Amino acid sequence: MESIQATKQRFGIIGNSPVLNRAIEKAIQVAPTDISVLVTGESGVGKESIPKIIHSLSHRKHGKYIAVNCGAIPEGTIDSELFGHEKGAFTGASQARSGYFEVADGGTIFLDEVGELPLTTQVRLLRVLENGEFIKVGSSKVQQTNVRIVAATNVQMFEAIKNGKFREDLYYRLSTIDIHLPPLRDRQEDIHLLFRKFASDFALKYKMPTIKLTDEAVTILLKFRWSGNIRQLRNIAEQISVLEQKRLITAESLRSYLPSATANLPAVVKNTKSESDFSSEREILYKVLFDMKADLNDLKKLTMELMKSGNNKDVQKTNEGLIDKIYGTEEEDTEDYEDALEDLQILAIPQKQKEDDQEITPDKYHFAEEIEEEETLSLHDKELELIKKSLERHHGKRKLAADELGISERTLYRKIKQFDL
Repeated sequence: MESIQATKQRFGIIGNSPVLNRAIEKAIQVAPTDISVLVTGESGVGKESIPKIIHSLSHRKHGKYIAVNCGAIPEGTIDSELFGHEKGAFTGASQARSGYFEVADGGTIFLDEVGELPLTTQVRLLRVLENGEFIKVGSSKVQQTNVRIVAATNVQMFEAIKNGKFREDLYYRLSTIDIHLPPLRDRQEDIHLLFRKFASDFALKYKMPTIKLTDEAVTILLKFRWSGNIRQLRNIAEQISVLEQKRLITAESLRSYLPSATANLPAVVKNTKSESDFSSEREILYKVLFDMKADLNDLKKLTMELMKSGNNKDVQKTNEGLIDKIYGTEEEDTEDYEDALEDLQILAIPQKQKEDDQEITPDKYHFAEEIEEEETLSLHDKELELIKKSLERHHGKRKLAADELGISERTLYRKIKQFDL
């Protein structure tokens, strides 16, 4: 069996961390078998090296090795790419085509980003894993293939299974052996080693002296999170090699190439609404509901008068004040109950109550006649006070005041007339 160190030299793998060595050791051990392997790890950790090791150390090493990026192939053509198609199977299929599973017969297929496969393709792949059978697109003939499948993904597979995006049975077929490659931040002892290797490679490529880091710059390099892992480290090394005139890189120079440390941190959003704000909104909500109840009663009264009397003009003259109250005057727009209901829906979102408060439930909105008059008056006074303060704060601008109060501008206009403000 080939040693870990010899394998790393053969495939250009840099690093001596125990977690990296364990991953390579598992790849060497599983290579002589035909077991399916799933390589997991974040983007940029070098997952593509593992299937190359497995293929090169297996009895299939003289067969074909095909790497397929499943995330880069459109959903409509991926079945044709993997399994082939017959002439006329779909528009543009002017001739028959062999897929990767037919071409790689006797070899190894590396399915990168396997978590991006469509569900229909997952079913076809499961059949290949179970009995080595596949059917070309547009054909009914079952064909046999003898391939070793190594897959890789940076997707959280159990989360994908839970969300119905990946088949559980396919996952267990692929992950007979699971090889996890650690992120670069968990291989801190390898970071500077990798940087020096990249710096040397780029110096040779661009025919210039190799860059070096001061001790302070090395400390910053090791503390950085490297969310893009080895790929990001390589890009930074190349940028500095090309752009910096001085070959000794200071901590200040290195910082200018590193993204802000706060860019990858989750944002903390503070809830600026206090308990008193919610209380005020609820009071306005109750007042709006009481006003709607009163308007509905007035509307019922007017309707009853019209039903009892045959002379609509007399009813209109007798109830002129009531009609103006319900439908508005020429100066005031007709009150739009849909706006009121919309405001009501926004205000009525249940908020977290204190332990001694009762939870707001729909039956709290019923207009029982048992509500005490003192409470109604207190709501009335509170509403008047809130409207006055809001109008003063916004210098009489009704639109801004209405937005702050959480009611429509027409409702505020009616309240202004009602309270004679």
